[in-house]
Amino acid sequence: MLHHRVCNLCEAMCGLEIEHDGTRVLKVSGDKQDPFSKGFICPKGARIAELHEDPSRLKKPLRKLPDGTWEEIGWSEALAYAGEKLNAVRKTHGLDAVGLYLGNPTVHNYGIMAYTSDLRRALKSKNNFSATSVDQLPHHFIAHQFFGHSLRLPIPDIDRTDYMVIMGANPSASNGSLMSTGGVTPKLDAIRKRGGKVVVIDPRRTETARRADEHLFIRPATDVYFLLALLHEIDRNGWVNTAHLTDHVTGLEELRKLSRDFSPDRVATHCGVAAADIRRIAREYATTERAVLYGRMGLSTQAHGTLCNWLLVAINLVTGHLDRAGGAMFTTPAVDLIKSKKPRNTYGRWRSRVRGLPEAEGELPVAALAEEIMTPGDGQIRAMIIHAGNPVLSSPNGKQLDGAFADLDFMVCIDVFLNETTRHADLILPPAAFLEVDHYDFVFNHLATSNNAKYSPALFSPEPGQWYDWQIAKALVKELAPLSGFKPGRLFGWSTPRRLLNLGLLNSSYGKFSGLGKLFSGLSLAKLQRNPHGIHLGPLKPRLPAALLTKDKQINLVPDWVPEALAPLREALATTDSQVRDPNEFLLVGRRHLRSNNSWMHNAPGLAKGKNRCTVMISEADASRLDLANAQEVTVTSRTGSIHLPAEVTDEMMPGVISIPHGFGHDRKGTKLPVAEANPGVSVNDITDETLLDPITGNAAFSGQVVRLVARV
Repeated sequence: MLHHRVCNLCEAMCGLEIEHDGTRVLKVSGDKQDPFSKGFICPKGARIAELHEDPSRLKKPLRKLPDGTWEEIGWSEALAYAGEKLNAVRKTHGLDAVGLYLGNPTVHNYGIMAYTSDLRRALKSKNNFSATSVDQLPHHFIAHQFFGHSLRLPIPDIDRTDYMVIMGANPSASNGSLMSTGGVTPKLDAIRKRGGKVVVIDPRRTETARRADEHLFIRPATDVYFLLALLHEIDRNGWVNTAHLTDHVTGLEELRKLSRDFSPDRVATHCGVAAADIRRIAREYATTERAVLYGRMGLSTQAHGTLCNWLLVAINLVTGHLDRAGGAMFTTPAVDLIKSKKPRNTYGRWRSRVRGLPEAEGELPVAALAEEIMTPGDGQIRAMIIHAGNPVLSSPNGKQLDGAFADLDFMVCIDVFLNETTRHADLILPPAAFLEVDHYDFVFNHLATSNNAKYSPALFSPEPGQWYDWQIAKALVKELAPLSGFKPGRLFGWSTPRRLLNLGLLNSSYGKFSGLGKLFSGLSLAKLQRNPHGIHLGPLKPRLPAALLTKDKQINLVPDWVPEALAPLREALATTDSQVRDPNEFLLVGRRHLRSNNSWMHNAPGLAKGKNRCTVMISEADASRLDLANAQEVTVTSRTGSIHLPAEVTDEMMPGVISIPHGFGHDRKGTKLPVAEANPGVSVNDITDETLLDPITGNAAFSGQVVRLVARV
């Protein structure tokens, strides 16, 4: 028998064709009839059955006993216990005493996504956190600043572009990030085949760079200088063209003035890219009709993350490459999560108690989580709810957070694994997962490179009595709402994710209720169920100015915080870095592998096997200078601690820069990850510094941190 579904293990939304016998998976292939992914599949999707069948997956609620062991309990008892303990903390210490953390898999699960807002309202706590602030928060902030909503994100029109500049991103490994697409590598190849060009600017010669026409090294956390120099050249040569947005843009003259001090000759020594190369790329990009500038993790997780994302959007706009085919465009998703047509302020409404870090979309930066637990006083976090997250491995200074979790009065985790974070829980609620749940991509269809809709029914039924995470969320809402005064509406009691999905489809711009002409042909859940391979809704189309949600329906190119944020960069241009560096000091950057995404990927045999990928990449020149051999054990140290791992000597690294992957470190006691224990690796976040942030948003600044590397004795 064959089953067709979307792979929800990463952002790419690839279609899977699963051969099965009704009880077990026999084979997983790419769905060649899927109009979005067209048969593309990566190692993660091919191994989805290994995650589903993992013998260490939890199926029943676990309660921790006083001696640290676990006992299985029933669902009703577990939910009542969670409500009792959480409400006891809230009654004694206030509503802010319970924190909420949503991990990366949350947005890959439309069931829980349907009820996260209700859960937050029922908690009524200011201490909400998620993986957003260790990833893409600057992108959302800039989308809100320019277009009025954090999900109004410009997406590279990779299928039609003829010139693509990729900065701090490795889509051949990530399958596209904030650029959801089924199979990036074939699309990059297609650009070159049609006579276009791909340029990668990165401190590492990545898998994407190997397929590009050109790769240039850039010093970590100096991308802002390169981007300002591009803008300088665009202005100097008269390549400014705001096209159809001219009447909806303000601040253009101020933007041009701000870039005039940042000539290629002045920034070259700061960023490590030759002035001639900057001028050439500016000319090629600005004068190509269909071109796009794209940046991701390396740009957003650094000290200048928000400035970099401001420049990405501004440069695409002022060269006529925004909201145009082949440039950066906006999706028209079948279920649009941008419900409000009125602008609303969702940034900086409150700040964290200890460091005063700003709120964004109802969340505080996760870099503040540990200190908010450890610092006594009003508003101290004393209990946590964590959904599908492992912040001990994914957040900066993870060891500190590890210790903070151990001191909580109570923790409940909604998770299917006993891992580095959930081992601290007093209660684990494991929902049905993987092939046991139906699926629709609420979020990633807002980030897709074309407009599509696909519903995936569950392949297998969960074990009798097992709950879905949306049922867990609804039960927690009922337990928590009375104390906060939240009164769920009638829709809450009646709703299920499927019902909400159908309402969203029916009322979408493609839906049956969007016009009488579509009553019989428009989208509905029933129609998607009749099309198991998905429905292609067309390429990205120009949406501005109609889709603008700013108060004045204008795009302000220079928000009021920009001049002050640029002042230190301008001052730095006048200085020369004459400081004698320790010969063992390096700038640290991260890395991702095609076989991994989250830490639980390392529990699948087919993904964890092979050579050790938890290595520190170092350039051949640096290895020779330090007399390091390939595979030699080294120690990497920062303010927060030290880790030990093997060196990987390569010509792919820029001298002075090292790279360590994230998601490893499965060597802490109390976890249940048998595959990972064979090669646990180390957690790079044991040496990342929670005090190093993008000052505008509070996003973690992993990239460009200074660390010290020495051979291990």
